[in-house]
Amino acid sequence: MRVTINELREMKQRGEKIAMLTAYDYPTAKLLDGAGIPILLVGDSLGQVVLGYESTVRVTMEEMLHHTKAVVRGSERALIVFDMPFMTFQTSPEDALRNAGRALQEGGAQSVKLEGGVVMAETVQRIVSVGIPVMGHIGLTPQSVYQLSGYRVQGRTPEAAAALYQDAIALEEAGAYAVVLESVPTPLAKRISERLSIPTIGIGAGSHCDGQVQVVSDLLGLLPTSPKHAKRYAQLTDVISEAVMRYQLEVREGGFPGREHSFTMDERLLAGLPTGQAGPPAGGTGPS
Repeated sequence: MRVTINELREMKQRGEKIAMLTAYDYPTAKLLDGAGIPILLVGDSLGQVVLGYESTVRVTMEEMLHHTKAVVRGSERALIVFDMPFMTFQTSPEDALRNAGRALQEGGAQSVKLEGGVVMAETVQRIVSVGIPVMGHIGLTPQSVYQLSGYRVQGRTPEAAAALYQDAIALEEAGAYAVVLESVPTPLAKRISERLSIPTIGIGAGSHCDGQVQVVSDLLGLLPTSPKHAKRYAQLTDVISEAVMRYQLEVREGGFPGREHSFTMDERLLAGLPTGQAGPPAGGTGPS
């Protein structure tokens, strides 16, 4: 039985913090789900950390569906959130509804996430009205990074803080079951979290949010650099590099594969096969 949005709301009411991570493939989803992470986000961040794009803007609906299917297959309990990619929901509520439906019907996700506050409230309401749960996302919205002039903390002026506060309220009133606050000053995130009855999920928004989300590649140390808000709990690049170098060395020196990695047969069954080294290919002259 997967985690439900009602369970998440109850966690907020109990003051129980919610841990959320991104996942982009089957083995990672299986590990995170097995560890008890209640929400797995198939983030459009896969564009940068998996596909090597310069931003999330290039991620397509088909790419998101492909990775979501893998995450769904690798999980049993976690709530799977599908990150709506650029221009799949901004054009009209009808386009947003159609694509959100694909996220659940084709991708197998249980909810969708989309960026934007007041301006997206009508779209959120339309999607929720047909039974598709929506997670909002305000503050630093990566799909608008060009308009925001880069990856900067949002809401630092009185006007910007007030706008984000209203964005959060608008999303709750539109029916969103949770809202991500990205790169928002801690005092503002605290004020928003106290105001809303739905959970807030912070990323670079301080410790007063109801939950936290991180990119799993940052947490595991799979990338050369990480943003300020990320904490590395492992350094897997070193582990992977060492393992690959050991493998290469053993292959070169004949240490791998060993008997324990090989299969045997009764060699008498090979009696009819010729022995000895093969000559040069037909028509060839061999090494010159």
